[in-house]
Amino acid sequence: MEFVRIVSVGAVVFLTVSPAAFAEQAHTGTITEINRLNNTIAIRPTQDGTVGANANGPSDQFKAGSGVSMDAWHAGDRVSYSASGNEGAKTITKIERVRPGVQQ
Repeated sequence: MEFVRIVSVGAVVFLTVSPAAFAEQAHTGTITEINRLNNTIAIRPTQDGTVGANANGPSDQFKAGSGVSMDAWHAGDRVSYSASGNEGAKTITKIERVRPGVQQ
């Protein structure tokens, strides 16, 4: 009975923590649009793999989180970023320029 309780508690902890951990994962992409009036940025994620990868895929829209300045960014910049939130309200929590020639 003790084993079942330990497994149950472990499963609950995993399901509670894992979405937050995956949401903060670093991604790479290219900035396609910046709206400084609305404090939003559109980033087209870098495709994984090579077979069937389409460079013209859809861009994701994000709000800039507190402490994230949009002054240094321009359309076409390659970036590494972390975001939080669900499908309806995504927020950039960290953004960095990807140096040319550096594989992520």
